[in-house]
Amino acid sequence: MTSSKCLVFLLIAAVMSASWLSSAAADSSTAPVAPVNTTDGLALKGYDPVAYFTDGQPTKGKDQYSFQWKGVTYRFASAENLQRFKADPEKYLPQYGGYCAYAMSLDRIADIDPFRWAIVDGKLYLNNGFIAQDLWSLNKNGNIASADHNWPLYPKKAEDK
Repeated sequence: MTSSKCLVFLLIAAVMSASWLSSAAADSSTAPVAPVNTTDGLALKGYDPVAYFTDGQPTKGKDQYSFQWKGVTYRFASAENLQRFKADPEKYLPQYGGYCAYAMSLDRIADIDPFRWAIVDGKLYLNNGFIAQDLWSLNKNGNIASADHNWPLYPKKAEDK
């Protein structure tokens, strides 16, 4: 693809992504969100957070290697990964509560696709899909800085005790 065609594609993708994120995701002036992105109390759609670091790929966790941390259930592919997580949960948790990193850089909330991820400076970032991942990747450091600023300010529901 020529550079001009690539630029046109990226511009179209940016417009589509921005319109999708504005319609599909809530902004910070709407209702608070859960501090961790879960489905039925399960984080990362059941994928092993440690495997992103150790295996370099998303790996589905197993029921027998489950661990509840701060009211959220995490699953692991092996007993070793479960032990690694227990020893240092903060090292393996995805940024922004497991919500889409690109959306958070735009002060929005969006769900994730476990197959759209990156580790930057030892931290796990997840994105919603290939367009969000590609746009986020164009300026990782800038998008991380923006999302790092937005996430603490984003309204969150009180955690269940």
